[in-house]
Amino acid sequence: MLDLGVGKTKDGALLAARILLMLLFVLFGWDKLTKFGDTIGYMAQTGVPDAPLATVFAIVMELFIGAGIVVGLMTRLLALLMMAYTLATAIIGHPFWTMTGGAAVDAELNFFKNIAIMGGLLALYVGGGGRYSVDATINFDQPHAAERTVSHGSD
Repeated sequence: MLDLGVGKTKDGALLAARILLMLLFVLFGWDKLTKFGDTIGYMAQTGVPDAPLATVFAIVMELFIGAGIVVGLMTRLLALLMMAYTLATAIIGHPFWTMTGGAAVDAELNFFKNIAIMGGLLALYVGGGGRYSVDATINFDQPHAAERTVSHGSD
């Protein structure tokens, strides 16, 4: 089977994937935090319900959950949470099916970028944090002893 050196690069690749996927979220989460009032105004203008609460939720997801994924803390769980958030923001923030013209084109592009990001998050869910993660340091992602035991029943 052709593995192209995956065995040698898997952990480094998972680290790079965590950083690259979360760079966008962490940067924009920080921006939302430091421009809190402007972010609330933007969300209110775009029709997001309860804009102040939505802003706090977005900051928590993007900045804090994003940072958790970067360091590889509960990687699988946080990747699933971020997938759900990314899908929600795609549907709420980029409803291209309700638009026309250039706005529809822009929203459709951003909608499908969110869907593509979900693919990367799904890969992190499957691959876990890798050796260069908090998960590996604290053995968070290791199967329990009962799950590691392979039962060989008698015939």
